[in-house]
Amino acid sequence: MPDIAASRKFIDLIRQASSKWANWDPPIEIKVGDYGKIDNESGELDVEGNIYDPGFQTLLNKQGLNINLSEPSCQPQTGGVDDDIIMSSSGVKQGDFSVKPEVSLLNLASASVKAEFQFQEGKRGAVLVMHKPQQEFIPRGKVLTLVHKAVELHDKYLVTSRFTCPGYYIYLSNKSGERIALALTASAPIPAAVGLTAGGTASMDWWTDAQAAFLRKAVDKTGMYCYTPLYTLKHRQNNWAQRLFRGGEDEEEETEDHLWPDCAPPWQPLDEDGIEDPVWEDDEPRSAVEGIFPFA
Repeated sequence: MPDIAASRKFIDLIRQASSKWANWDPPIEIKVGDYGKIDNESGELDVEGNIYDPGFQTLLNKQGLNINLSEPSCQPQTGGVDDDIIMSSSGVKQGDFSVKPEVSLLNLASASVKAEFQFQEGKRGAVLVMHKPQQEFIPRGKVLTLVHKAVELHDKYLVTSRFTCPGYYIYLSNKSGERIALALTASAPIPAAVGLTAGGTASMDWWTDAQAAFLRKAVDKTGMYCYTPLYTLKHRQNNWAQRLFRGGEDEEEETEDHLWPDCAPPWQPLDEDGIEDPVWEDDEPRSAVEGIFPFA
């Protein structure tokens, strides 16, 4: 399974489980306010700009839009630090963590995360773990309604929130019906800690018995929130298109959720290896609006 297909399959599975978009490469920062289009092959967002950049403010001014996103009420807000979050797709069952003889030396008593997963045979399954994530988001009630009129955002996807964390674990199963375990250990005695030399000091790190090729994990040793494993994508909707399907309500009655609905993936349903189902390839466009009317 090529890495690019694995990326799209993992993103699709997490989206189905959470209605949010997974970042296949969490060290690559995704910011609140980023906008662009989704790469159909990899499933990742191709960022074209950010609504909070000074250059975007200049473009708004040239269009005669009275929007000042530098105001404190328009700036991204940050929520509190959450407990560790574990997400899994359909076909994955989470069970009790069992200590195996080969890992008995690990200091599991201090593990922040301990989990074990059973994957369905013949089916891809996805797991995403975020250690102490924190959400950042565009405040509701003003910004999304204002920027909806910007020409640069026509037919674009917008990051309205993101989760950052100091540690993440990503796993995509290999269809063998495997069972995997993971733990985020605060310390481990020598010689159990891989990579430590005599007299070394252990630090927080992931332990796992997973052997699959599609495994990614990292922990920042200083605790910095430098990873972005998950974010929310909204798709700009044309005003007239919404009114067409909602009975012709006035624009003033449209809410942010109407103007910026959750985005559907640009690909057709995927098979277990992340390839678009050939049965769907020759179908009509998925949206009547996309198939008949071009964007203004």
